Amino acid sequence: MSQRILILQGHPDASQAHLCHSFADHYSEGAQANGHEVRLINIASLEFPLLRSQQEWQTSPLPASLTAAQESIGWCQHLVLIFPLWLGDMPALVKAFLEQVLRPGFAFEYVEGNPLGKKGLTERTARVVVTMGMPAMIYRHLYRAHSVKSLERNILGFVGFSPVRETLIGSIETMSEQKRNEWFRKLHKLGKEAK
Repeated sequence: MSQRILILQGHPDASQAHLCHSFADHYSEGAQANGHEVRLINIASLEFPLLRSQQEWQTSPLPASLTAAQESIGWCQHLVLIFPLWLGDMPALVKAFLEQVLRPGFAFEYVEGNPLGKKGLTERTARVVVTMGMPAMIYRHLYRAHSVKSLERNILGFVGFSPVRETLIGSIETMSEQKRNEWFRKLHKLGKEAK
């Protein structure tokens, strides 16, 4: 059964292609080869301001530059978020983007008496693909993948995405061409399966 897939490519450097871009391309190619409908957003190509207060987040209008991105999040059945690990977390640009598009009234609603509110993006799945310089095993076991777990639970899970799966790709600076091609094949396969 075909799926509507949104790929958010979150490498913050738009001046050149990076490994994250290649992973997004391979996932997209696999998905399209299996009949899935795919939209791709390169977050670094979008211009938008930072939110600086709770009031601004709750009441200011969504910047016009992000209207199509928010509509695509509402459209998708499966979300893929790809980014490099920077200082142990997602790049600030990715976090700023998520803060802007996952606003009250769209991503969730406040419900009196319920501190968790009502999730606005249910019946959607997600995959988080993270590249990093350190071995992924060290990040997963020594650091317990803390920032990715927080993203999965406190952001994507909070607004309704479930399940949220992860792909951690480590040692990218020393990765052989053979290993890189293996990862390309894995991402292509995940795209075909919409997982």
